Amino acid sequence: MRIIHAIARLNVGGAALSVLELAAEQQRRGHEVLVVAGTVPPGEESLEHLTEELEVPYRHLPTLQRELSPIADTRTVAAFRSLLRAQRVDVLHTHTSKAGATGRVAALLAGRGRPRAVVHQFHGHVLAEYFDPARERLYRLVERTLARSSGALVAVSAEVRDDLVRLGIAPPEKIHVIAYGFDLDRRLATPPGARSATRERLGAGEDTFVIGWAGRLTQIKRPLDLVRVAAAVDGAMLLLAGDGELRADVEQLATELGTADRVVLLGYVDGVAELYAAFDSFLLTSANEGTPVVAIEALAAGVPVVATDAGGTRTVVDDGETGFLAPVGDVTSLTAAVERLRDDPALREAFGSEGRRRMRERFSTARMADETDALYRELLER
Repeated sequence: MRIIHAIARLNVGGAALSVLELAAEQQRRGHEVLVVAGTVPPGEESLEHLTEELEVPYRHLPTLQRELSPIADTRTVAAFRSLLRAQRVDVLHTHTSKAGATGRVAALLAGRGRPRAVVHQFHGHVLAEYFDPARERLYRLVERTLARSSGALVAVSAEVRDDLVRLGIAPPEKIHVIAYGFDLDRRLATPPGARSATRERLGAGEDTFVIGWAGRLTQIKRPLDLVRVAAAVDGAMLLLAGDGELRADVEQLATELGTADRVVLLGYVDGVAELYAAFDSFLLTSANEGTPVVAIEALAAGVPVVATDAGGTRTVVDDGETGFLAPVGDVTSLTAAVERLRDDPALREAFGSEGRRRMRERFSTARMADETDALYRELLER
């Protein structure tokens, strides 16, 4: 098959990583694959270097950007249309809202270059409780309209699918759940002694209970709750890998709560395997998640996870078996769960061991590629 994957930007995160992993696996299986992505905005780190490491053909489309822009978006549609006419692909597989909108409009306008199958994938969504009501209504209308022109929609979790059905985007029979897949062994490989060396470098003593987190410091991630929990857990150090517009707010709250010396902001970290090795638990406080890749990675590294029961998090964290779940914003429950892990090393070991096993079963690249290829073939045979 000839396949184009289109995504708004290859920024650090689960969506971009899964697209590149899928494209690489499809190429290994003999398909002709091209990844098209737009511009990573200032303040966000890029995964474009992975296209070379994974040997995935890649084309940068500068006009494809996250923000609305009539001029840039029109040029993006035109560029996609030209690409489709030139490539004559079997499958156009779009990811994220902007690439999904411009790519699918281009497919409709491509004439003889229209792909034989069009698939759009939701790695989460911003259709509720994200923007103001007027913008949300507009985005829902756009997605409903484009869904009718799509051969199939893909959701990364059952929770995301159920949200899309509830919001009237498409009927359930049109939405296929295909969970993420990653080469976890490759991503999490560490040299001998990585745990002690990383902890020493970051100032964590042998007996320090280290709480880890990774992601973007944005409102949807509720990073201030991370600080509140860390402040309430005696003897804990919080290591934050990532950056974002709320960094100053995080630093200010840590100072106000008297925990600035126990909250360490690392900024963007290139390669997180050694960090996961240094963590005793992982904390996720998000208000919404499609499928939290950082939780997958933490569990795959043997680190138990305490998380809010948001979006597709339940798909990853098995409450009471590989970690604990709590309601969004419930700092008291999150704190109690982290303290339970702190006080019970045997429980941490049991959760971590089970998490390591389950993540490799649920989130393999081969399984993701199998299910995606099966969907493509179903569409192409119609």
